[in-house]
Amino acid sequence: MNQRRSSLGKDLVGLELLTAEQILTILNTAEPFKEISERRIKKVPVLRGKTIVNLFFEASTRTRVSFEFAEKRLSADTVNISSSGSSVVKGETLVDTARNLEAMRIDMVVMRHGSSGAAKFLAERIPSSVINAGDGNHEHPTQALLDMLTIRDHFAKIEGLKVCLVGDILHSRVARSNIYGLLALGAEVAVCGPKTLLPLGITELGVTVFSRIEEAIQWADVLNILRLQLERMEGGFLPSLREYNQVWGVSRTRLEQAPKDLLILHPGPMNRGVEIDSDVADGPHAMILQQVTNGVAVRMAVLYLLAGGAPDTAEAAKGGVEV
Repeated sequence: MNQRRSSLGKDLVGLELLTAEQILTILNTAEPFKEISERRIKKVPVLRGKTIVNLFFEASTRTRVSFEFAEKRLSADTVNISSSGSSVVKGETLVDTARNLEAMRIDMVVMRHGSSGAAKFLAERIPSSVINAGDGNHEHPTQALLDMLTIRDHFAKIEGLKVCLVGDILHSRVARSNIYGLLALGAEVAVCGPKTLLPLGITELGVTVFSRIEEAIQWADVLNILRLQLERMEGGFLPSLREYNQVWGVSRTRLEQAPKDLLILHPGPMNRGVEIDSDVADGPHAMILQQVTNGVAVRMAVLYLLAGGAPDTAEAAKGGVEV
């Protein structure tokens, strides 16, 4: 597909194996793409002629729509396929579905799947670039990248910052990608949540574990509050949502005890009144809507780089002829 070798390789299936330089390349490339979303005509022709398939085997709104906006703003041709509308419901395998798409001469696949490792599995079997939009409990790389871009926008750096991921770490692909990316860029990372929602051996990843939300608030510069993924829980993880909020919920009262103002992030969708109270989600230190805005720019950067775009020409690409 690519005439020029991508600085990221063929695919983006996770952040675990990316270098700090590669992660910074994505963040730096996203910067000039932010301006496109502020234009009257929000489009540049840098991916004109490329065909991208959005293959979503799990329900999604934010991620799918964000990728669609990114693709359209780069002038790519897009096809959206959900599991309910594909031959998968008739028994077709993932590889057969992808190979049939390949026969139509596509360039990239953006895929969300309920099985961990599905993106890597597909990437190893088709020549088109594969972007992981979330696979099981494994990784969600573009969400972590937009989180890091939001942090950098606020602090003008990532190295040396203290970032705590709060809540359902066990089921969170966002948490894993954030841990890999933040540690690569020199941040200190901690996790905080009930023991039933912390993976075994989590400290082996190089993170600190806090047993109380109050301790995390005293330590952190950034709280990234994760959604309780109730759809992935079979029972026994929590006594009740009310008790979770009382013990682990991030409230204004708790934040008022912090020694400094904390940056508040949430990947969404939010369970208001459970992991985060509304007066925090809508408060002055929450960057939740900025995360959504940055998500489009980050995904534009990933698409551009995987298509062979050079990082040092992103500014010129941004200024291309509007269509």
